[in-house]
Amino acid sequence: MNQTFEKLGFYPADILLPRNVDMTKWAVVACDQFTSQPEYWQAVEKTVGDAPSTLRLILPEAKLASPDVDREIAAINGAMERYLTEDLFRTLPESLLYIERTQSDGQVRRGLIGMVDLEQYDFTPGSGALIRATEGTVLSRIPPRVRVRRDAPIELPHVMLLIDDPERTVIEPLSDARGEMEALYDFDLQQGGGHLKGWRLTAEQMDAVAGALEELASPEAMEKKYGLKDVPPLLFAVGDGNHSLATAKRCYEELKKVTPQSQWADLPARYALVEVVNNHDDALQFEPIHRVLFGVEPEQVIRAFLEFYPGAYEGQGEGHTIAYTCAGHTGFLTVPQPRMQLAVGTLQAFIDPYLQQHGGRVDYIHGDEVTDRLGAEPGNIGFKLPAMGKEQLFKTVMADGVLPRKTFSMGNAQDKRYYVEARKIR
Repeated sequence: MNQTFEKLGFYPADILLPRNVDMTKWAVVACDQFTSQPEYWQAVEKTVGDAPSTLRLILPEAKLASPDVDREIAAINGAMERYLTEDLFRTLPESLLYIERTQSDGQVRRGLIGMVDLEQYDFTPGSGALIRATEGTVLSRIPPRVRVRRDAPIELPHVMLLIDDPERTVIEPLSDARGEMEALYDFDLQQGGGHLKGWRLTAEQMDAVAGALEELASPEAMEKKYGLKDVPPLLFAVGDGNHSLATAKRCYEELKKVTPQSQWADLPARYALVEVVNNHDDALQFEPIHRVLFGVEPEQVIRAFLEFYPGAYEGQGEGHTIAYTCAGHTGFLTVPQPRMQLAVGTLQAFIDPYLQQHGGRVDYIHGDEVTDRLGAEPGNIGFKLPAMGKEQLFKTVMADGVLPRKTFSMGNAQDKRYYVEARKIR
């Protein structure tokens, strides 16, 4: 293996792919999507039927609070063992995969699949790790996911890491070199998810990727892009799936406690399978993640917001303006001269203490129409946030640490990563 990979915290992996299956039924969208839309997952269930599918290997977050969650987790682990026993997978040893995802808008997003070293990842705000979270990590969301992963024999990634590669030196050159690669799959994704193609890189192409990533992490690159000298390099920023990556880290840390240090490097759980995407990919768009409060009195919420921010008012104006929808009414709330950099921070700083004091719950929603529909239901209120420019991401993380949680989404819900590849973790 190219020794450069050791400096990057990113490696080729022994990747598992299914064989002799209907790939459209096999691949399902990331588990943290459509959490307040059970009809979506019902449609997936109907499409999949009894066919082999990653639906049997993941726990949709919509089921995390189910009273049958322990049975669901046991069924997932059982399905993983069964698929392994039935020899459903073939192994691509020490491989990187190049993928092209045609999104619902017709644009093609390019990605690179490999594994990261969890020793090089840290979600602590202000961390100097090579792989960092971009948004605040909600620690309470990790234990339920640990229960799913702890006894799982394999992992399936929906983690997407971003690289800041304005010159397009790492992933984009692979597009013109597909003829030299082994073609792996080419199929339509279910539920309006677009299309997916995948190829396996040659050894020479993997070496070229390693060299290009090393250049991105150089001190010269850090100074050129961010105007910062003598700072720990930020090579990978977590774009999607931070809580999944944090869960993998927690499970690995548990294993370290019962494993001699000399054996840590050989633990399969030390690594996590991810997709890497260039932040400058034209198809990659940052979408806002909206909020819907459930089980609240909308009018009381609005009054409390205006009291929380003296000087705030209903209507649009200078400062942070946030749209809202509740039963029979839409409007805007504006906070002039906000303390936070982003409107999402202004809203979240209100929501957290409000729910703690008054009860109710919040869900994080992709899409204006869904937010309006859910917000208009009795006892709910939906808040719509403006999008963050993706050019702000790396500079903000380098300078200020993490963003507020659920600040942005990379594309619409149906354009999220679908589970396809897997990897053994024990």
